[in-house]
Amino acid sequence: MKIYRQGDVLFKEVKTIPKGGKLRVSGHILEGEVTGHIHKVAEAQLAEAELLECGADLFLSVSAEGGVSIVHEDHHTLVLPAGNYEIVRQREYSPEEIRNVQD
Repeated sequence: MKIYRQGDVLFKEVKTIPKGGKLRVSGHILEGEVTGHIHKVAEAQLAEAELLECGADLFLSVSAEGGVSIVHEDHHTLVLPAGNYEIVRQREYSPEEIRNVQD
């Protein structure tokens, strides 16, 4: 299993994606961060990747032999090789709540 990170987002390689996932058409990996910046598949490569919502979990299937580029305004571009990935947001603890980390 390989793990890749871009800022507050972790891409964890998985053998398979759970069945019954709903396809997210936007091509964005994460949306609605406080800063307005998003982690997304490079526009030219949208056809090479499928983003699936499986309940509360998010998965990315990369079909391109050379992989796809994940871009974000504040981070270096990350190239994910072909395969399946679970997408995990980094979380932090505070006495009030456990919350997602925001770039």
